[in-house]
Amino acid sequence: MDTSLLNPIDIVSFCAYFVVLVALGFLVGARQKHTSEEYFLAGRKLPWYVVGASFIGSNISTEHFIGMIGSVYIYGICVATWEWGNIWTFSVLIWVFIPFLLASRVFTAPEFLERRFNPACRLFFAILTVIANVTAFLAAVLYAAGIGLIAMFKLPETVSIAGLNVPTLVICVVVMGVIAGSYAIYGGLRSVAWTDVFQVAVMVIGGALVTIIGLLYLAEMGGDKGLLAGWKLMTARNLGHGDKWADAIKAAAPKILGEGNTHYNRLQIFQPVSHSLVPWFSILVGWVSVGVWYNCANQFMIQRVLAAKDQWHARMGIVFAGFMKILLPAITIIPGLIYFAIDPTLEGNESDQTYPRLVMMLLHVGVRGVLLAALFGAIQSTIDSVLNSTSTIISLDIYKKFIRPDISEEGLVRMGKWLGAGILLISMVLAPFIGWLGKGVFIYIQNLFAYFAPPMAAVFLIGILWRRANAKAATVTIPAGIACGVFLEFVVSPYWQQHFGTALPFTVRSIFNWVFCALLMVVISLATAPPPPEKIGDEMTINWRKLTTFKNLGHPWYRNLGFWYLAFAGGIIACYLIFSGLFIR
Repeated sequence: MDTSLLNPIDIVSFCAYFVVLVALGFLVGARQKHTSEEYFLAGRKLPWYVVGASFIGSNISTEHFIGMIGSVYIYGICVATWEWGNIWTFSVLIWVFIPFLLASRVFTAPEFLERRFNPACRLFFAILTVIANVTAFLAAVLYAAGIGLIAMFKLPETVSIAGLNVPTLVICVVVMGVIAGSYAIYGGLRSVAWTDVFQVAVMVIGGALVTIIGLLYLAEMGGDKGLLAGWKLMTARNLGHGDKWADAIKAAAPKILGEGNTHYNRLQIFQPVSHSLVPWFSILVGWVSVGVWYNCANQFMIQRVLAAKDQWHARMGIVFAGFMKILLPAITIIPGLIYFAIDPTLEGNESDQTYPRLVMMLLHVGVRGVLLAALFGAIQSTIDSVLNSTSTIISLDIYKKFIRPDISEEGLVRMGKWLGAGILLISMVLAPFIGWLGKGVFIYIQNLFAYFAPPMAAVFLIGILWRRANAKAATVTIPAGIACGVFLEFVVSPYWQQHFGTALPFTVRSIFNWVFCALLMVVISLATAPPPPEKIGDEMTINWRKLTTFKNLGHPWYRNLGFWYLAFAGGIIACYLIFSGLFIR
């Protein structure tokens, strides 16, 4: 490693962050009692601001700083739909899911499925969750973190250890995995949630520095000064002003929109139907597939919701997270546009190095340490959340439910800690191999979601909204939906490629899969006996004759959930309008 790249101030700033973070995690964790509710759900005592910050901390990770920014470099502003498009699923979570999840007093999403349907659904969902957490989250995040550090600090490809040439990526993955998992395994959700608050603050500050300095750098490139001048130059070059940028967009257009296309608007969020990543209709309807699963039924996201003090704190926490989603593109989207305006020549997997290259190009002594802390915070906030949720799922939904029902509370907590260590080890082994897949990290993760998210989203959403949905339908829909996902990618997608010039986007595949699952769920439910009364009580499904979801919203006005929800929704609508193609073109 070239230590000249690391100034002592950088090292001190990073180490200070790490010391504070770990100390906070262990300090908070030491205060808990040795019960499953304390370890897995923080005693159900989290206030709204911790729920919201932890929700965002769990979501934002290296697939955003590395993968999403890399995708923005290729596709442009349309990638922001993964931030702003949360308006749909956040609304469903606030007004539909939270009342039932908290009323049922469950520990996990699979447990809710058992109460609504049957134990088979609980087991199916638990196994799928574990596989998804290890492959689509932990391994991918560790891989992205490793390549980010290698690029940021120009580490060699291999390091000699005991006479063996060990890939540097492997070393980075192991070291970061072990350090990041330490306090999460020790302190459970309480440690995870409260350290997420600190980590989100560091991520926002560090990410904002990159964006601000990047815009100032662009202004200087154009012979001007100020953030506005940098923004104008970034906008112009992303629209193809200048030969080099026009040529890059012209070369990319056929790959993104299909053969024969020579123009592509990188600053328009609503893209044509032929778009290979985000066709316009997927923004409007795609949320019912992957989005509902990810934000409303995904254990590693909703675990902090289940741990809220009460329903108001849970809902207000998601509204707070919604406001952060309005602002997050400033640190997860704009840097990709900035680097394209600097150098539009990166190709393929090189795009995953966009953020590290931007950091090394722009930031100076002391600031790199803050950015390293921000990147490390992104890693830790996901690793700790996924570890805790995965050990929760295996401990409660598999081990206690099907293997050892009589296990003690302390024994269950010990099992959760051991499982966390084992899960982390498996993820570290898998992480270095993700680069062999030949896709960007963000695309790799989203592509995996298209397999298992649609059936789970359909089962959860229809199960809550429709009392006639029964266990037989749910039990068939889950595996059938996964099989449909495989069929769509390996049979339908090649056909689509042959006739339309581009592969069938995973966003479209997930929509098709969800529609199939929803229809299957309805048909089988109507063709078989209705569910028994104990499976469709008011704490499990919506009673359309006496809706209670809009009660107890809080008062006075500044504590009213409805007021802040409308403000959040208005902000998202404004973002879509600004980049609709009507104002910037």
